[in-house]
Amino acid sequence: MFRAAVRLSVSGARSLTWTRLRCTAPLAQRCYSHGGKQETDEEFDARWVNYFNKADIDSWELRKGMNTLIGYDLVPEPKILDAALRACRRLDDLATAIRILEAVKDKSGPHKDIYPYLIQELRPTLDELGISTPEELGMDKL
Repeated sequence: MFRAAVRLSVSGARSLTWTRLRCTAPLAQRCYSHGGKQETDEEFDARWVNYFNKADIDSWELRKGMNTLIGYDLVPEPKILDAALRACRRLDDLATAIRILEAVKDKSGPHKDIYPYLIQELRPTLDELGISTPEELGMDKL
């Protein structure tokens, strides 16, 4: 890679020289925190509940938050999912609510007892908000 250096004077460009650029960027360095404060499970849950309970959350933030949460190596707690489903209701976004339930079912993987437990815990919220599960809609048979 080359860089042009132009010397200017009152009468115009005086000279043009080409110089070869040298890589002067610092090397990437990883910073590991050994012994730093780790977030507890309760703090993690509270952070996500607060995120989804924001009064001004929009559809993009809701989907971004769920994509980030589903990307973690965990199945979200019912209280987090409750807050996310309520955010879907505030935004009048039934499709995202059903998509959240589908994602949680997929995230449960081979552990067949997790998804029924989550639905059992979320049943009062689902009934209150008028949200049907993918199974109730027949989407599991497609």
